[in-house]
Amino acid sequence: MTTATTEALKLTDRINRIEPSATMAVVAEADKLRAQGIDVVDFGAGEPHFATPQHIKDAAIAAIQGNFTKYTAVPGTAELRDAIVHRHAVDFDSDYRREEAIASTGGKHALFNAIQVLVDHGDEVILPVPYWVSFKDIVRYAGGECVLLHSDESQGFRVTAEMVAALITPRTKVIILNSPSNPSGAVMSAKDLTEVVRLAHERGIWVLSDECYVYLNYTSRNFSVGSLREFKERVVVLGSLSKTYAMTGWRLGYALGPAAVVSAMSKLQSQSTSNPTSIVQKAAVAALKGPQECVDKMRLEYIELRDHVVKGLRSIPGMTCTLPEGAFYAYPNISAFLGRGGVKSAADVAGRLLREAHVATVPGEGFGTGDHIRVSYATSKAELDRGLERMRKFFGAL
Repeated sequence: MTTATTEALKLTDRINRIEPSATMAVVAEADKLRAQGIDVVDFGAGEPHFATPQHIKDAAIAAIQGNFTKYTAVPGTAELRDAIVHRHAVDFDSDYRREEAIASTGGKHALFNAIQVLVDHGDEVILPVPYWVSFKDIVRYAGGECVLLHSDESQGFRVTAEMVAALITPRTKVIILNSPSNPSGAVMSAKDLTEVVRLAHERGIWVLSDECYVYLNYTSRNFSVGSLREFKERVVVLGSLSKTYAMTGWRLGYALGPAAVVSAMSKLQSQSTSNPTSIVQKAAVAALKGPQECVDKMRLEYIELRDHVVKGLRSIPGMTCTLPEGAFYAYPNISAFLGRGGVKSAADVAGRLLREAHVATVPGEGFGTGDHIRVSYATSKAELDRGLERMRKFFGAL
């Protein structure tokens, strides 16, 4: 490559501040092996193994047949935004208006838009560890600085209001909450969530609450900070239909927040993706306003799968694993194996697990810890058993 070509390919500082998604990298590597005819047990991808419920698919088909295939308003149709508001009000006793809701191309897109309009260069963002892979990089892309809150594994990675309060400085602009958590499955108590929001409200700090897994809370009644009406002017709730209704590939997320913030997010969205796919919007309305029994059914099965995989992981000598309280991930500690057989990091472990045992997991470095791997249990018990047996042999040989 010539010097001129190298200079021509010089990229912006903001793109060089971020890394590719660790989860997407695992998916790509697993796909490469499958293309070679290798049987891979996939514990890497964070998506339900269930099919999208039929009534949702039917709504999309009807939209196509009815030629609902044109552009819509950038933040989504009035019908969809009203459905988002309605579902949240019914389930969490919130009080949002259409102007306080925006639909986006997946929950990650809603998060990206919210951070871009709220975080400026030099702003501090409190981020609990372990964190979902995209939080840190999206904050850095906006020019913000992450202040990492290290949770205690012996306490199930739970985050408390006191832990958050200890990290607040005059430069704190945003607090990111993710309960239930990806990757740890930790759930913040309603009391702690309320106290964090109250504290943020008093100090003029924004709370971004990623509630992608809010319906997969295995500890108690589902709780959303969006229900705290007296503090809503400092809260942005981020949601997704991907996990709740097994609609990952449909790409439909949303945000609920102050009208001024939602308007700014819509402005940014108008210059990037514009509206979410029209057909998907009709499917989303069916999901939000239709029967909800499918959500409860999936939740109950996830609890069974969680108990099954945790028991299996704990049966591997040297491996420990906290009990996830939500979402559909286990986050086992593999520190006992570091230094054995030439492996020095979680990335080494995950890489060799994939190449040698043909089990896809995500290394903890992507989530801010170096001695864990993330195991998605959103699959069948039979597939869990196949993968666990391969893992047992792999770790036993280290």
